[in-house]
Amino acid sequence: MSRPFAAGDEVLLVDAKKRRYLVTLAEGGEFHTHAGVLSHDELIGGEEGASFRSSQGGSFLAIRPTLADFVLKMPRGAQVIYPKDLGPILMLADVFPGARILESGIGSGALSMTLLRAGAVVTGYELREDFARRAARNVTTFLGADALERYRVEIRDAYEGIDATDLDRVVLDLPEPWRVVKHAATAMHRGGILVAYTPQITQAAQLRVELAAAGFGMVDTIEVLNRAWHIEGQSVRPDHRMVAHTGFLTSARLLG
Repeated sequence: MSRPFAAGDEVLLVDAKKRRYLVTLAEGGEFHTHAGVLSHDELIGGEEGASFRSSQGGSFLAIRPTLADFVLKMPRGAQVIYPKDLGPILMLADVFPGARILESGIGSGALSMTLLRAGAVVTGYELREDFARRAARNVTTFLGADALERYRVEIRDAYEGIDATDLDRVVLDLPEPWRVVKHAATAMHRGGILVAYTPQITQAAQLRVELAAAGFGMVDTIEVLNRAWHIEGQSVRPDHRMVAHTGFLTSARLLG
């Protein structure tokens, strides 16, 4: 059911050139842009999908951001995993409501939000306290404070071990994920799934050597490419630009 915008809501503003701006509504607040000023008070009480005019006549479509919108526009201190990879990670890891997941390499919380929104219970290992705080803020902003009941971040190094047991999944975004494999093998139950995101293929290759030695099987490594198409009347062609390489996704099941 659609509901009016309220103070504290996240709103995505889209201008005439399809540029997107993420705004947190506050009573008395203002959004300043090259096209003039748009008062938050005009948006508060308004309906999603309506258009609003700035002080200089600029038109802005106001909608609630999707998770993909929020991930691309949210405050960040580390490079995030992009939406084109977040969706496949959910499928490769077979994330389900109540799944007990260890995530390491929290960054700004993009992957955390994706796992939590799918209903998982997430424990995160992160070395930097500022990243952990930012991730928790981003999770709260988009999913609400209730999501923190299923989300705990510990300031610790996954390379040194994993305390949890009987985990369903381990999801890694680390420079050397192979150093976590032996810990994951003891922390997960048989049949559990490990998924790792690695920017370089050499990282994926070294990871696979360690997975094979630790009793993991059914190993796959994929790369997701995202190409949009220009469709305007009878003019149909691939866009000139595409989101190609971002990283490699390696998945494996604990069988040994």
